[in-house]
Amino acid sequence: MIAHNKTRPEVPRERSVKAVDHRARKPLERGSLVAVTGATGLVGNNVVRLLLSRGFRVRALVRPRLTGVDRSLAGLPVEIAEGRVGDPAFLRRSCEAASLVVHSAGMVHIGRRHADEMWRVNVEGTRNVARAAFEAGAQMVHVSSVDAIGLRADGLPADEDTPPGGLHECPYVTTKRESETVVLAEVARGLDAVIVNPVYMLGPWDWKPSSGRMLLEVASGKGAFAPPGSNDFVDVRDVAAGILLAATRGRSGRRYILGGHRLTYLEAWRLFAEVSGRMPPLALAPSVAVRVAGWFGDVAGMFMKREPDLNSAAAASSLLPHNFSSQRAQTELGYHFRPFETTVEDAFDWFVEHGYAHPARSRTAVAR
Repeated sequence: MIAHNKTRPEVPRERSVKAVDHRARKPLERGSLVAVTGATGLVGNNVVRLLLSRGFRVRALVRPRLTGVDRSLAGLPVEIAEGRVGDPAFLRRSCEAASLVVHSAGMVHIGRRHADEMWRVNVEGTRNVARAAFEAGAQMVHVSSVDAIGLRADGLPADEDTPPGGLHECPYVTTKRESETVVLAEVARGLDAVIVNPVYMLGPWDWKPSSGRMLLEVASGKGAFAPPGSNDFVDVRDVAAGILLAATRGRSGRRYILGGHRLTYLEAWRLFAEVSGRMPPLALAPSVAVRVAGWFGDVAGMFMKREPDLNSAAAASSLLPHNFSSQRAQTELGYHFRPFETTVEDAFDWFVEHGYAHPARSRTAVAR
């Protein structure tokens, strides 16, 4: 747990917040302004592009760039606002006149370090965004994560009411959980906000890249042994559509899991290998080997400024069965998701087109 736990305020949880009947919610009008935080990230960039395609005006909130050229918003008819979620004045200006604020900015890292930075971005930053949205009279969709929800001990898919537990506790997990708490505190004050919890996302417009690195690793021939765990995988474009559905049909103060396909990592990596023309994984990696690799990552991290992606926390997480149900989103929002093969093919083609991967030399037949 991180040091801030001792001073966390007591605020209402989901069950104690009065939900707003979504049938009485004012619909978003075509041409209205939507502010999107984290607009250069995988989720935010897809949300921006979907909003534009549906006739909305977009104000893209992005961090100031210190070096290089950002291609993620190039050529898009958006208003760009540069600043940080730690700056309440910047957020108040950026949310002015917005009908909706989509908060997709966040620090994502599965590891043991950077707890203070994650708290500032994921918790305090979310509090600042929620207050700015409330002051602007805007609706808000907070993009959280299924990592803020617990896993069921019986292995069945967890849902929005599953209590915390079962996940490897690390700063990312705890700060995403707390980010929901601060949103619900603002809901109790009158903010109209919905929380969405996406699963593991793949798809186009992954400029960093972020979660697409798993696909790129397999596509580069480094996927000989898959981790023993499992995950839910979904197309980020379906998540973007789910976010807009939550904004128009969701109930304030309510969570919605935006899920997809439950696959073991071995099943997912076999598909990645097929699409990228690589040999499929040979087998599952032994759990002890995964843990040892994570410990080596911890040692390497002692000599680095930032913790490597392969560390003991990430290794422990890869052993778990991450299974979640999106039944609430499907029933209440009309959420749906496309076949995962389509997602992987489109993601890989996008990576090839933008120079992140080499074209597939062949397509290896893989039994799924």
